Formats: sequence, C-alpha cells, structure tokens
Amino acid sequence: MAEAWVRWQGDRGDQRALSRQPDWSDLHGIDGLWPRLAREHGQLQALDMAHGPAPELLSFEELHQRIGAVAAGLARHGVTSGDVVALFAENGPRWLAVDQGLMRLGAAAAVRGSTAPVEELAFILQDSGAKALVLEDPSLLEPLRDRGALAGLHFVLLLHGQSSPGLTALPQLSWQSLMASAAAEPPRLKPYEGDESRIATILYTSGTTGRPKGVPLSQANLLHQVRTLGVAVSPRPGQRVLSVLPIWHAYERSAGYLLLSRGCCQSYTNLRQFKADLQRVRPHYLISVPRLWEALHGGFLNALEGMPKAKRRLISSALTLSERHAQSWRAWCDLLDHRTGAVERLTGLAMAVLTAPPSWLASKLLWPAVRRQLAGGRLGTAISGGGALPRHIDAFFEAIGIELLVGYGLTETSPVLSCRRPWANRRGSAGRPLPGTELRIVEPESRNTLDFADRGLVLARGPQVMAGYFHRPEATAAALDGEGWFNTGDLGWLMSDGSLFLTGRAKDTIVLSSGENVEPGPLEDELASSDLVEQVMLVGQDRRQLGALVVPRHEALVSIAVELGLACPASWPDGSPAGADAMLRKALTGRLNRLLAARIGARPEERLAGVALVDGFTIDNGLLTQTLKQRRDRISSRDSVAIDAIYSVV
Repeated sequence: MAEAWVRWQGDRGDQRALSRQPDWSDLHGIDGLWPRLAREHGQLQALDMAHGPAPELLSFEELHQRIGAVAAGLARHGVTSGDVVALFAENGPRWLAVDQGLMRLGAAAAVRGSTAPVEELAFILQDSGAKALVLEDPSLLEPLRDRGALAGLHFVLLLHGQSSPGLTALPQLSWQSLMASAAAEPPRLKPYEGDESRIATILYTSGTTGRPKGVPLSQANLLHQVRTLGVAVSPRPGQRVLSVLPIWHAYERSAGYLLLSRGCCQSYTNLRQFKADLQRVRPHYLISVPRLWEALHGGFLNALEGMPKAKRRLISSALTLSERHAQSWRAWCDLLDHRTGAVERLTGLAMAVLTAPPSWLASKLLWPAVRRQLAGGRLGTAISGGGALPRHIDAFFEAIGIELLVGYGLTETSPVLSCRRPWANRRGSAGRPLPGTELRIVEPESRNTLDFADRGLVLARGPQVMAGYFHRPEATAAALDGEGWFNTGDLGWLMSDGSLFLTGRAKDTIVLSSGENVEPGPLEDELASSDLVEQVMLVGQDRRQLGALVVPRHEALVSIAVELGLACPASWPDGSPAGADAMLRKALTGRLNRLLAARIGARPEERLAGVALVDGFTIDNGLLTQTLKQRRDRISSRDSVAIDAIYSVV
C-alpha cells in the first residue's frame, strides 16, 4: 500500500480557482495590499462597524490613509523596525489600522483579547519584550500596573476612552492625539519592503502552567494564506463579510486579509449584536466556528417548534428529502467519508433522481425564507474552522442551500493547513491540503509513515508553518523536527485523494465548539484537590462546554445526598455510585464549578456543563499507565455513554 504522505501542489480545480484571483507574487508583506486596494477599489466600502464606542465606515482609500497615519504617529513616538508592540483590544477598524500600521514600520504586534485573564496579559507583555502597549480602553491600566507589567514600556495607546494620568506616569496617548500627531507631520511612508521572513505578529497559545507559548508568524506565513485560500472561496469586490470571531485569532486574521484583498467589505460585530447584524449586513461570506452553526441550527429548530402542526410537518418532511437528495448526490459524486464503489454510486444516482423534484421545489419555495431568517438571505458559502463540524449540522446547511467549507489548522500553521473545496466538499473530512502543503500520517511513537486509511499522528510541513516558538527552544524542538515537520498533536488518516479525516487529539488540549482551547491538566488538578473527588477527567472536545468524568469520594457524596434529603442506596459500591440521582449530580456540578471559578485567572469557558459518576481508573483495568497517567482515549471509549448523558441534558 502507498504511504499516507501527501505533497499537495494543487489539482486542476485549484489551478482554475487561483488563476481567477489577483497576482500577489510581488507582495513583500500584508501591508503592501493597501496601496494597491486603494488604487483599484478606492471608494468601495472596506470596513464597517455600526455599534460600539466608535461606529465607523471606511472606504479602501480611507483605510489606506488611516493605516499610513497610524504608522506615522507610532513612528513619531519611537516605534521602528524590529520592535514588538502588545495589542490587547477587540474587533474594529482601529485594531486593523494599528495591526497594519505596525507592519508598515516593520514592527510586530503581540496580540490577545482585552478580556483575557490579566495574569496572562501581564505575562505576554513581559515575554514579548513589548516596547509599547495598545489597549481597547483604560480599564486594564490599573490591573496591569498593580502586577508591575507596565514597567519598561515607552507609552500606552488607548483606542477608545481618555487617558488616566493618575494611574501611571507612563505616557498615555488617546486615539485622537495619535491622529493629531500624524496630521502634524503627514505620513510619507511606503510599505515596508524587508525580508518576508520578518516577524509580522506574535500570537500566544494557552499554556498548561500559566506560561502561554508565543507563536511568531512571519510575513511569508501570512502571505501564503492570502495567496492560496482562494482555492476555497472566490469573492468579488463589493461583497460583504460579517466578522464575529476575535480579530486577533489566526483564523479570523487570515480570512480577513484574504477577503479584504479581494475588495470585500468587512463588517465587525460581536455575539450580542450578531443576529441583528446578520439582517443588517446580509453577508455573502461568514467565517466562524462550529458553535455558531450549531446556534443557527438551534434557532431554526426553535422556530419550527412554534409553527402550526401542518406547516411543521411539511418543513420537516422537505428537510428530510433535501438531506437525502444531497447525501445521494454525494454518493454518486464520490464525496462521502469513504470511497464509493460502482454499486453505491449507481444507487446514489438513482435515489438522487427520485428525490430531485421535491428537493427542487423546496429549494424554490421553502429554503429562501429560511436562509433570510437565519443569515440574511445572501449567504451561499461559509467556512467553518476551529473544531470538528457535527455531521447533522453539515447536512442541514447543505440541504437549505448554504455550503459549509470546513478548514483545519492551528495557530502554529497560520492557521490553515487544509480545507474543502466547492468541487471537492467531501463530507466528514477536513479537506485537502492547501497548495504547497505536505501532510503525513505517522505512528506516534516510532514516527514511521503509515499507509492511507491507517490512523495515526498528523504531521504537516509547508510555507505556513512557523519557524519556532518565541524564545522557547525546548518547546520548538518538541514540535518541529529537523526536516521541518510540525507535530499537530492531532490524530487522523488520509484518503488517497488527499482528503484528511481527523479522529481525535494526541495531546490533551480540549477544543470546544466555540474554538476556545482549554488545557485540562490544571483544572483537573484543582478539582482533584477537593474532598469530593477521588479521580477526574475533563471531556468536551468539539462540545459547547466542558464536562467531567468523576470518580467521587464515597463519604463526601453521601454527605451531599443527606444535605439534599436524598436516599443513599446501601448498594452503592465504594467510589462508583451508578444510581446517583440527577439532583446529586447537579449539586456536585455546582460545587465543582465554584471551585473552578475561584481559580486565579479563571476563564468563562472553564465551566462544567455537568458531571458523570464513573468507576475508577486503574492500572489493572488499563485506564492508567505504569506511571499513573490517564489513558484518555480508553477512558473516553469506556465511558462514552456517560459522556453523551452529560450533554443530553444541557
């Protein structure tokens, strides 16, 4: 059998798609986009933010001028090539102007959201060696000052709000004062034309011991994404994009750079304003994580429940037929999660023909209204990343006429390694590699390359892969080998056509359906310190929230039951009360959540949806290694029913 090693240079579909996009081969950096876009699309809308502290609407010409003004203002305050500036702020035109103003100077932004734990932000300031700090508003000044994190900075720039001189002697610039300093000396800066290997930005991943790892991405890393993501989408000038993911996230940034480079208008929103902005913007493109698509699907189901019985039955039947038609057509086109033989393909074709008339009627009479309600009516293609997309969500959106193109990658890979194409949208897969990207499946211990269809560890190599972690040679050596192969930490297998299928994670990081990464180790240590818990393992990969498999301390559990007035069956074996009442589990969940919330730097996503009470993990039952480490895959397999039960009541 052939080895599962794909060196993807693009098929004919990729070549056709890329031939239709602008030629960016002469770019030396992302910042070089804006002069050209100002010339080609000057008066087209580029950025739109209808709410927040400073609603704004900028054309491409105005955006180009704004970036130049920010670069000139920062230069007047001492920022120069090679500097790092920390940028802790939220989505908006000012964030992008600072990001690109720094790149124009040859500087780099170390980025994180302003709502991250203060301890994490303080660490980033120190670790990145930031020369200056850009904040959303003054609210973080005092917490950072109290942790000594402002020492050594040259100045602080506030995107919104006024300075607070009493908090620190550090010079504080308001947005207005920065613009005034630029106006006093009009910018005469050209795009920085240095080496493409220069650092463009530093993103920080969550760490297991309070030490996030800095991921420096170069201009070459980011440019690869802009030059190749066109294999998935072919946007046209003037089309609209709704941006809801954090703007500093690698996924959102690469997608944003791509869509803006094609002359699209980027509209910034947040979760609170998302539904209203869907109807206001009526986007052609939407980039998000599985959790958002699940929420939209949930909104459809809620609306369906409120309809008269006859209408509900009609729509449910039409949806079933449309899904069956799409599935059958996929079988005929060999786009399922396995290679389809002649018989399966012909059967699929026959079923596709039979279901075509009712599916066509639904596409004309029913689904346009559903699309208007869910996404404004113009959304035809959407990209989902940051976690696995549930099969039923994939099937639902395809049935109503919205094609989801799933992508896969990591912060360390800028982030996209693979994505589905409109002509090769294989259900259940993470798509094919981007052009110039290599994927390889290896046996985790020996690193020997496996065969196609064999499951193993996913390694990646390509122009989008980072050169190494920031000032962390040990972590770099563990993630990148001498030949440039990056260990993704994910398990999967490859199909012979290049399609990647992911089956789990080799490392312990849990990725929720919101795209948030959670390191379970410190949380499990905290929970295990409770007198309620003997052993615990967190779950939640691709789920909305964390859950916990708990091996309880019997006496403490009985004590809770007595407090609640519950009977305590004498048959409960020590440590495994399989018949525990739902009230008992709810009470235990509440106590454990209070314990997690009391942690320094606790984050909202570090909350349990529920717990399941399970038998212990031992060496004898194969759930612990000889060094007493949990075998997470085996535990998840043994307790899969219990895990499903946690989420069935959420």
